[in-house]
Amino acid sequence: MPSKSGYHPETGRFQTLDQFVIEQQERFPHSTGSFSRLLRDLSVAAKVVNSDIRRAGLLDVTGASGDVNVQGEVQQRLDIIAHTEFVEALKLGGECSLIVSEEHDEIIPIEPMGPESDGSYIVLLDPLDGSSNIDVNVSVGTIFSVYRLPEGREPSLESALQPGSEQIAAGYIVYGSSTMLVYTSGDGVNGFTLDPLVGEFMLSHPKIQVPPTGRFYSIDEGNSAAFHEGLEQYIHWLQYEQEKPQAHKTRYIGSFISDFHRNLLKGGIYMYPATPVYPQGKLRLMYEANPMAFIIEQAGGRATDGERRILDLQPEALHQRTAVYIGSTQMVRTAEAFLRGEGPPAS
Repeated sequence: MPSKSGYHPETGRFQTLDQFVIEQQERFPHSTGSFSRLLRDLSVAAKVVNSDIRRAGLLDVTGASGDVNVQGEVQQRLDIIAHTEFVEALKLGGECSLIVSEEHDEIIPIEPMGPESDGSYIVLLDPLDGSSNIDVNVSVGTIFSVYRLPEGREPSLESALQPGSEQIAAGYIVYGSSTMLVYTSGDGVNGFTLDPLVGEFMLSHPKIQVPPTGRFYSIDEGNSAAFHEGLEQYIHWLQYEQEKPQAHKTRYIGSFISDFHRNLLKGGIYMYPATPVYPQGKLRLMYEANPMAFIIEQAGGRATDGERRILDLQPEALHQRTAVYIGSTQMVRTAEAFLRGEGPPAS
């Protein structure tokens, strides 16, 4: 068995992502070769995008493209590149019948590539979260969410609008000081670090568990004038009123995937509330909030919109937004208590 670091003392090696997925497939009858191939396709695209990002300062791929996506946001050149790489990898793999991407207005149906194609999966993507930070060398990432195509259904908008509780897998790739792929298929959360020497994702963070509480909170305090009174009180409580040796620290990168990854490993809470500018919240439910909520719950954490469990929300549109409170369970529950006007939990 691998150690806590994913290292196999018997073989003297780390387990690769492919080896890990095959082992899981052998342990769980519901796992299939088609899912293994789907994850392989996603990891291949991630390696290509990682290469583009590593050379971004040398290639003409940084800055805005001049186009605007469906959310009204200016697309970065690498947004379009990442979208193209992931869509092409999934098309060639043949295991996916439908793709939804932040960078595309509508669903993307995939024609079967041949008799070997399964085509039973729906994949939702944020191809490059935090892409506006590329120019200043800040970590960015890819978020993905996987559903089964409902039996007897054609690939359609209705097929894609499933609640997060129906996900069969979710994950993200963070392109930072090292490149990591973190995913869950409903049996815990595991992290794999890309070894650039061999070009493989290696199991480096098995069975990740988010601490029940932490020292960090992540929120854009530039929006504080629009915060709910309960949220203002919660932040003040985090900063000044806890009976602990050290107050909590703000850590806000402005790249959701980077803030989430730090809080997953070290403990903390990420918050993006509804504001007058974003009355429904800013993060997209289908390909940002849902996959991260699945991951955090599988790691022992909690994700809500301040009142309701994220995974229970019924989507009504592909690019629907939501407020998000996600991270260490105790911190999210305390935030919810403040939002209800109940104040801090009794000590």
